[in-house]
Amino acid sequence: MLKTLNGFIILLFLLPSVIFGQYNHDPFSIDDDDLNLGSDIFSDFSEDLDQANVVEDERFFRHGRFFSFQIAIGTTTFTGNRGSAYEDDLPAYGMGINYFQDFNNSFGLGFEFSKHHFFLDEAVNAYSDGEGGGVGLVDVSMLRVYFSYRYYIETTDLGTAITWSNPYLTGRLEYWYNTTKFYDRADLPDDSGGGLGLALGGGLEFPIKLKEYYVGVEALYHQVNFHDKYTQAYAPTKNGSGFGFDDMTGKVVTLMVSYVLNW
Repeated sequence: MLKTLNGFIILLFLLPSVIFGQYNHDPFSIDDDDLNLGSDIFSDFSEDLDQANVVEDERFFRHGRFFSFQIAIGTTTFTGNRGSAYEDDLPAYGMGINYFQDFNNSFGLGFEFSKHHFFLDEAVNAYSDGEGGGVGLVDVSMLRVYFSYRYYIETTDLGTAITWSNPYLTGRLEYWYNTTKFYDRADLPDDSGGGLGLALGGGLEFPIKLKEYYVGVEALYHQVNFHDKYTQAYAPTKNGSGFGFDDMTGKVVTLMVSYVLNW
């Protein structure tokens, strides 16, 4: 019995040594390998991001467009009182250049020109032939220069027809300069002036040959602060028949078809 008790005591002293002898260091310490994920996660993120940018740049240089030059014809028409007065002389003309920042964004500069006319068959507030009649044909020229931004919609997951049409949304900052000439009355001075405008719209570009030739269609809605927007010059006379226009307010709508060269 005594031998058994001595053996049990010896076993109690030896057991911790056997158990903890399997470890080479403090059991509460942590190996460096336990926290080693293989590399710095922040470095990994930066490297992956840089690589993604490089791949995107390479794709753009291989498949993208850098500049485009367009020649356009179309129509420019008006709403409101200005639209009631004017008859549009088709076509309107345009020319512009675009710089592509990437697949989705481009910036452009250009100009457009259109002509319109109307008849003052009867006397109005500021113009008459002196006998109660009108001054006849009035010719109007509209020249505008613009800076534009286009966002080409991502069409990767859309149908083939939509993808090949290259749809985009666009906005413009414009300066309109209009000149009004009294064609039948050379003695009357021209009425000229300018005003700022904004335009919003969209368009499509159909490829004839990828990255080289396209046919474009663009529709825009313009808000323009014409210099003669609130003129009373064409208002009806007090004792007249009521012919005339209280002011020359109105919005502008343009639809242009263009031939586009790319490089």
